[in-house]
Amino acid sequence: MSKTNDFANSLKGLSEADLTAKIKEDELRMKKLTFAHAIAPLENPQSIRALRRDIARLKTQLRKTQIGA
Repeated sequence: MSKTNDFANSLKGLSEADLTAKIKEDELRMKKLTFAHAIAPLENPQSIRALRRDIARLKTQLRKTQIGA
């Protein structure tokens, strides 16, 4: 659990532009991973799940900063 808490705490200081850029970067990485997994199995397919959840955490933090919470 501390890994997710560390990730969430590291996001609190980022601006909206930084969060948006990080989301776009991770979404591109997600596309590449899923494409590579479709061609040949990945060594660690759980990395796709972890990346998807990180993107969701980023989007949640972006939304929090947009509404000012």
